[in-house]
Amino acid sequence: MANHKSSLKRIRSNEAKRLRNKYQHKTTRNAIKRLRDAETKEDAQALYSNVVSMIDKLAKKNIIHVNKAANLKSGLSKHIATL
Repeated sequence: MANHKSSLKRIRSNEAKRLRNKYQHKTTRNAIKRLRDAETKEDAQALYSNVVSMIDKLAKKNIIHVNKAANLKSGLSKHIATL
């Protein structure tokens, strides 16, 4: 167990950040799944801008790597083009 006040605070803040990151990442993954399950092109395009925004925010906060974000966005746009 930690001995210093600052290390105890760091443990608490790390846990809070971990839970926040986990929530944001899972929410984004669910949004991606909804976009991929969309039946029509119009529905997918309506979801696309929101999903891209979520992916960009994750990349900006280093929750996911910027290249992974680019690959996800590219794959989603290709998926929409094939609908």
